[in-house]
Amino acid sequence: MSLVRSHVLICGGTGCTSSGSMSIHEKFEVCIKKFGLEKEVKVVKTGCFGLCEAGPIVVVYPEGAFYSHVKVEDVERITEEHLYKGRIVKELLFKQALEGDVIKSVNEVQFYKKQKRVVLKNCGIINPEVIEEYIAFDGYKALGKVVTEMTQQEVVDEIKKSGLRGRGGGGFPTGLKWQFTHDAIGEEKYVACNADEGDPGAFMDRSVLEGDPHAIIEAMAIAGYAIGASKGFIYIRAEYPIAVDRLEIALKQAKELGVIGDNIFGTDFSFDLEIRLGAGAFVCGEETALIESIEGRRGMPRPRPPFPANKGIFQMPTLLNNVETYANITQIILNGAEWFRTIGTEKSPGTKVFALGGKINNTGLVEIPMGMTLREVIYDIGGGIPDGKAFKAVQTGGPSGGCLTYKHLDEQITYDNLVSLGSMMGSGGMIVLDEDNCMVDVARFFLDFTVDESCGKCTPCREGTKRMLELLNKICEGRGEIEDIARLENLAVNIKDSALCGLGQTAPNPVLSTIKNFRHEYISHIEDKKCEAGVCKALLKVTITDKCIGCTACTKVCPVDCISGNRKEMHVIDQNLCIKCGACIEKCPVNAIILK
Repeated sequence: MSLVRSHVLICGGTGCTSSGSMSIHEKFEVCIKKFGLEKEVKVVKTGCFGLCEAGPIVVVYPEGAFYSHVKVEDVERITEEHLYKGRIVKELLFKQALEGDVIKSVNEVQFYKKQKRVVLKNCGIINPEVIEEYIAFDGYKALGKVVTEMTQQEVVDEIKKSGLRGRGGGGFPTGLKWQFTHDAIGEEKYVACNADEGDPGAFMDRSVLEGDPHAIIEAMAIAGYAIGASKGFIYIRAEYPIAVDRLEIALKQAKELGVIGDNIFGTDFSFDLEIRLGAGAFVCGEETALIESIEGRRGMPRPRPPFPANKGIFQMPTLLNNVETYANITQIILNGAEWFRTIGTEKSPGTKVFALGGKINNTGLVEIPMGMTLREVIYDIGGGIPDGKAFKAVQTGGPSGGCLTYKHLDEQITYDNLVSLGSMMGSGGMIVLDEDNCMVDVARFFLDFTVDESCGKCTPCREGTKRMLELLNKICEGRGEIEDIARLENLAVNIKDSALCGLGQTAPNPVLSTIKNFRHEYISHIEDKKCEAGVCKALLKVTITDKCIGCTACTKVCPVDCISGNRKEMHVIDQNLCIKCGACIEKCPVNAIILK
């Protein structure tokens, strides 16, 4: 029997799939047959490689050749030259990976060099739809160890010793949550996974579920054993069709193999899992609202206490963690709590996955050891700001987080440090902003999102955030008063102190952090009626400069007839009539009209 000599790994994550990677997969299958390589080359559909900017991505092993921005028309050439003749097609390689004549590994790509893959260790490596590939990488070994060699309390103790903190937002100690649920009294207990990832720009959980769904299933079974639960729920938003599909496939395979179901590994432990789809409400990312939705009601937060550990799903003790938190569990069980604590910092051990986006060269998914600085993530991994623009800020934690500036670039990324700087870890969104971003408008964007997604149950969030948004709109439209800044701060403090759930309590954070770090931009909007970044349309003016040649092209396209002037003479714009549509700017043949 012939042995496979080459593996062609093709990214099957959402980003690459939307760029045509499945068509590339089909083309490889056709070309491999054409050159008679069916017994020598295997094509593997994987999860996300992380470097989304370079997609669609194809990696060929054993060389580790990292092909980026691959098109269907490139496939036959790669097949013939690389797979058939053994010659790497260098011009199709990711440019940073070029090092001499041979590409030794994808790890030569600068993007990966400072990363530490624990949660993402299988993403981009295995086919997530084949359980045997997961098992080949120690899959379900941790579950077997737990149910045959450890007591429930020993499992809880191992998670407590690891220092793992919840990766979904606040960073609550995971082992402590497990202990509370283990100790709670109830006729039945449940395990739940929060996969309702709703932050703008966040796609960490989606990528883990697309690339390594069995890791979450195995971890939830371990959690079920540890707390004494026989049933679990994975709550995932329906807008993640690929993740949902792969979860369903993985769960079916796990049940067929007997690692989920009755008498797991021949023991008296039984555990079943059910997938529940969410309708996309941001508030269902809050644990008590998620529980309400699982129970079949509208997702709205419950007052706490009682906490879910005591009264959760159907009023029974419930353990609820997010996807990334569960993705650490099998590694902790297999390698030990002490191993886990060698990564990261004392109070924030382990790694953190971030969705790196915005004004950054290398957009994508990154996993870093806790304690790395923002500068290392943005410049060493992210490749810096495009087009030579100046770095301005980075928003961490999504709508619940805050903006950090160049003064914070050398600060360590830990739970407590980010909070002390006025932001938070959140689920892991990291959006980079440059000199062309208006920070008042950024605050308005996030608050507009929160207002739209507020469930409306409590007055502070429902009405307070709306009033804050009205003030921000007023400032961005040039109608602001200097007192509006103090009004925003007072409203923010009151909302933080009185909102029912964590989402409402953290909603003012983007406003507070931008006022703290960019107060001068608020003042400029109010006193000078000027948006320094040129974003807020109401504060901009369309102006004709002395480059004007009087060709009258602008007057012919102006929809409101606000431009006047004689032929071959400089024209002028009536600012009271101008609607800033930009038609004149596009039509001017000498670029004499500017918006500033």
